[in-house]
Amino acid sequence: MKKILLSSLVVLGLSSAAFAQAATDFATVDADASGGVSFSEAQAAWPDLTQEAFTAADTDGNGELSAEEYAALTATPAG
Repeated sequence: MKKILLSSLVVLGLSSAAFAQAATDFATVDADASGGVSFSEAQAAWPDLTQEAFTAADTDGNGELSAEEYAALTATPAG
């Protein structure tokens, strides 16, 4: 019985980790499928994201994050 319970907990933990990953990948966050992530789209996925952090990540200054800019932003450990 303990093995079944432990296995269930492990599966549930992996499932939630996969869901968290899927909920914040670029294509999901780009809700309007425009090819760029706006500040409001990014903030919907990352509520603590500040305008300053978003602007710093927007290296080409076009007001939205490309897939590469978004990947760099999300790869940065939260401080």
